Amino acid sequence: MRILLIGGNGFIGRFVAAALKQQGHTLAVFHRGTKPAPAGVEEIRGDRSQLNASANELKRFAPDVVIDFVISSGPHAEELMTVFHGATRRVVMLSSIDVYRAVGISHGTETGPLQEVPLREESELRRNLHPYPPENMQMLRKIFPWVTDDYDKIPAERVVINDHDLPGTVLRLPMIYGPGDPLHRFYAVVKRVDDGRRHIIFADPLAVWCSPRGYVENVAAAIALAATDDRAAGRIYNVAEEPAFSELEWARKIAGEMGWNGEFVMLPAERTPPHLMKLGNAAQHWTASSARIRRELWYAEPVALEEAIRRTIAWQRENAPDPQFLAQFDYAAEDAALAKHGTG
Repeated sequence: MRILLIGGNGFIGRFVAAALKQQGHTLAVFHRGTKPAPAGVEEIRGDRSQLNASANELKRFAPDVVIDFVISSGPHAEELMTVFHGATRRVVMLSSIDVYRAVGISHGTETGPLQEVPLREESELRRNLHPYPPENMQMLRKIFPWVTDDYDKIPAERVVINDHDLPGTVLRLPMIYGPGDPLHRFYAVVKRVDDGRRHIIFADPLAVWCSPRGYVENVAAAIALAATDDRAAGRIYNVAEEPAFSELEWARKIAGEMGWNGEFVMLPAERTPPHLMKLGNAAQHWTASSARIRRELWYAEPVALEEAIRRTIAWQRENAPDPQFLAQFDYAAEDAALAKHGTG
C-alpha cells in the first residue's frame, strides 16, 4: 500500500513508519521539516494548518490511506476530507481519550455524576467543547506546536467518521509513554530514584487514580493495523493497555524495575506539598476498554509491559527534560511533609 503520514515524524509517527516499512508499504511524510523524516520515507514539506496549499503535491503521491497524526479541530478535519475526496481510499484520524465526558468531569468542566468505567467507544462524550483551560493550552502548544486555539477532537471525529464519500477510522489514544515521550511521564519517579530519595509521596486521591496508558511501539502497532485493515473503515477504536493500573501501581512498577527499595508514603491531600497535587476530581477515573480493536482487528501488543517499562526508563535516564519539568520537584517541601507525618 501507499500510505501518507501527515505529521508522522514525531514521537508516535516514527514508530508507525517503522512498523509500516517492515510490512513493505511505501510511505510519505508530510511535515514542516523541523525534524528529519525517517530513512527511506518520501518527504513532502508543508504546513498542516494550510493543507490545501499542498494539495496537489499530496495527491501526486496517490496514497491508498492517509493517517493524520496532528489533526486538532473540526476545521482541520474538514480541510483534510476535502483535500482527499477522490484521492485516497480511507483516512485514519488520531484522536484522544479526552473526548469522553469522564475527562471533563475529572477536569471540572462538566457537571453531573461520575461516569462508569471502563470507557467504551459508545460512552458519553463531553458536552462542553475545548477540554483544557487557556493556561493548559499555552503549555500544550509549547510541547505540541500543532495544537490550535480551537483544539477539540470531538468536532474533528464527527467530520471524519460521518463522511459518506470517504471512509474514515478514528483511534482514541491513551496517555503514551516510551522513548521520545515529550511529556516525560516516567520522569517524576525515575529522577527521585536516581536522586536517592528514600520516600516518595503520593496524595491519597491521586495514588488510586487510573488512566489509560500505552507504550509507544504498541500504540504504533495499533495505528499500523487500523491503517492497513479494511475492516477498520467507519469504525472508532479505543487503544489502551489492559489491565489499567493506578498511579501508585505504575510508580511501583517503575521503581521496582530500577531496583529501588524505598517506601511510598500516602498523605492526605491537605498534608501533601502543593507541587505534588493535581487539580481535578480524582474520583473520576479514565480507564478505557480496548476490547473492540482486539476483537475486530485481532490487535495485541507486540512489546510486553516489563520490556516497555525497561526501555522507557533507559531512555528517560539518558534524556533529561527541559527545566520546566523541574517544578514537580521540591525536596525541601517533601522532607518537611514527611517529618510532619513522622517519616524520616
